[in-house]
Amino acid sequence: MSDKKSVFAITQSLNETDAGRVKRLLETGVKIPAQPRVLDELRKLMAREVLDVRALSRIINQDPGLTALLFKVVGNSAYRQHQPFASVEQVLHAVGVQQTFNLVQAIALTSMVDVRKNRAIYEAFWARSQEVAQLAMLIADERIAVCNLFPDQAYLAGMFHDCGVLLLMQRFPTYCAEMKLGVVGQWSNLREEDRKFNADHCVVGYLVARHWHLPEYLCDAIRYHHAIGDLGEHNARSMVAILQLAIEIYCRGQRTANPEWDEFKAEVLIELGLSEEGLPEFVDIILERFDHSVTS
Repeated sequence: MSDKKSVFAITQSLNETDAGRVKRLLETGVKIPAQPRVLDELRKLMAREVLDVRALSRIINQDPGLTALLFKVVGNSAYRQHQPFASVEQVLHAVGVQQTFNLVQAIALTSMVDVRKNRAIYEAFWARSQEVAQLAMLIADERIAVCNLFPDQAYLAGMFHDCGVLLLMQRFPTYCAEMKLGVVGQWSNLREEDRKFNADHCVVGYLVARHWHLPEYLCDAIRYHHAIGDLGEHNARSMVAILQLAIEIYCRGQRTANPEWDEFKAEVLIELGLSEEGLPEFVDIILERFDHSVTS
């Protein structure tokens, strides 16, 4: 299926409001990036009846940048029982083939745009996304018995959750300035984004996630990561809760305000099986493990 047909098919799964918004964005020149070739090659090998871990390892090793980032990600203390890793093949055996593919897919996202201007903002974007993703991994690892979500899944969600911002940055020359993305502690405000650009980075991110064949619940988590109350008993709800807590911990680390936290806190804590009294201790545990990952 061509990229154009694929994107059109995905819009059919959206409600009327979101589908109309996506149609307008596509008409104004927003382009949904294709997946890197390495992901297609890995997916074809994984579809075979007999898995060849050595062949999978060779494909990943062909991209030194991707391989280096993979080792950095599996250095997270969520994988402490398997460390240290000596090779990609060892990562595949210890972490799991599908789990490693999820990590590679998240890492591959960092190459989806060609940066020519606003380089500092792009770098800040990826730094933020990677930190939120790493924090999400640790939250998932700590709450696995409650949420039944795994570190690789949380990392994938963390890397993709704001990817729609990237596409809007590319499409609208004034987006960075209007959203004050160059200001420390500032991030895209959905209401301002909608008012100024008639756009929604959550919907655009959903489109990217579907186009890259992410699991449906992850696509929905990206779509609703600023609207946990709209999910009801949806199976994406726990992932949204993990993302929201990861964002809050990130903001605390940056000493910046998170204007959404008070609105979402009660639902997030219930979903993750945490109490308000126990939250400070839980946050300390996550930060201690995060700091260990960074310094080790």
